[in-house]
Amino acid sequence: MPVSYFAYGSNMATHRLLQRLPKAKLSGLAKLAQHRLSFRKNDAGFSGKCDIELTGRVDDEVIGVIYEISFEDKQILDQIEGLGSGYDEKTVELRTVSGQTLFAITYFAIDINKSMIPYHWYKQHVLRGAIEHNLPQDYIKLIEATPSKPDPDDRRTLRELAIYDN
Repeated sequence: MPVSYFAYGSNMATHRLLQRLPKAKLSGLAKLAQHRLSFRKNDAGFSGKCDIELTGRVDDEVIGVIYEISFEDKQILDQIEGLGSGYDEKTVELRTVSGQTLFAITYFAIDINKSMIPYHWYKQHVLRGAIEHNLPQDYIKLIEATPSKPDPDDRRTLRELAIYDN
């Protein structure tokens, strides 16, 4: 039985997710109401990763990509995302672009540091996913406006972005 997974951060980029879960199937776009995208998930004290921050405000929404993944792939993704240490999971109610309601699992940060800034390469994953899936221009501009910083590990930067060289 497939699992619906809501990707709102770096996993929106199809290249990145398929590198991790080659059998994942793109299902479509969806919006999560009363949340906003932030980069406040603490990545070992070095950089910020994406989070869906509950605001309760009706004007706030996070736009993301729905993937259908197998239960086995969900277990792999749990390990990659650090389920229970950096992220936890929850089932969220989403609206598709056609107005349908659906439920999907997603990850949310449990190790939060609001002063975290993402590395340039991480922000690029998120931005590339948003552009690839034709998210609204104002949403893309919000991602573009997010401050980011160079990763002191140049090899990691090259490795992370090499998936787009195809």
